[in-house]
Amino acid sequence: MDIRQLQYLLEIAKHMNFTKAAEALHVTQPTLSKMVKNIEEELGATLFDRSGKYVQLTDSGQAAVQQIGVIMQAVQDLHLVLDDVANLKKGTITIGLPPVVGSVFFARVIAKFQTLHPGIHFRIVEEGAKHVESLVHNRKLDLGVVVGPVDTSAFETLPFMYQKLALIIHREHPLAKQSSVSLLQLRSEPFILFPSGYAVRNHVMHACRTVGFEPSVVYESSQWDLLAEMVASKAGISIVPETICSKITSPEVLTLPLIEPSIPWDLVIIWPKDHYVSYAMREFISFSLGLSDNEP
Repeated sequence: MDIRQLQYLLEIAKHMNFTKAAEALHVTQPTLSKMVKNIEEELGATLFDRSGKYVQLTDSGQAAVQQIGVIMQAVQDLHLVLDDVANLKKGTITIGLPPVVGSVFFARVIAKFQTLHPGIHFRIVEEGAKHVESLVHNRKLDLGVVVGPVDTSAFETLPFMYQKLALIIHREHPLAKQSSVSLLQLRSEPFILFPSGYAVRNHVMHACRTVGFEPSVVYESSQWDLLAEMVASKAGISIVPETICSKITSPEVLTLPLIEPSIPWDLVIIWPKDHYVSYAMREFISFSLGLSDNEP
């Protein structure tokens, strides 16, 4: 068996169809079938059940695919190690960012880092925080910036920023005269929030339910500036990270602290446990350690 044959087995397991796998691999279906038969004879085990309309993994096949995944990751790590040795201070980091994080301040973080390390480049993937976690866990991304807390049994973590969510409200709203607002005071207000799946939205919904009410969400948008414009037009109130509040320029919108309870919005950099950390990743993690909590 060689690496190419192991890749072929993974492709068959992915498609559960010899013909589709052969097309994806640009080989003939008989060639693929013969290769699998030879491997099964070498291992002394049947990997695929071909008796039905669709190909299925046998118990042996499932165990083999799991181990092949480990082998392929080890091979990838080997290439990364050798690449570090060969290229020294060069590399690429694939990083996942929730849109709120990426659009507000993270470009500045990357720009500062690249002035120190011009040979290191970034490929940025913008997804919701939970999807970023999944992509990092499945090693589709090198690093992710997500909202804590996270599963520390699956990820290495580096606290990056500690903030809270704050209320944005029209300056003529009756509550605008207060120095702070309790969450329960908002129980009858129309809410304008980020869509479902966004960590900010999840934190707000959970906090409201904790104090005994289900918020009435009248508008949703993934764009923080549109949320602010909706508040400026008196369509409702919104709850967003403090970092975003500092970006709002409309004179019609005021920012007020939320109390009883305050809602934390803590950002964490994550990467997989027991995974090779490349030179580029090590440098970025070290750089992030030196950043101010509130001034990235």
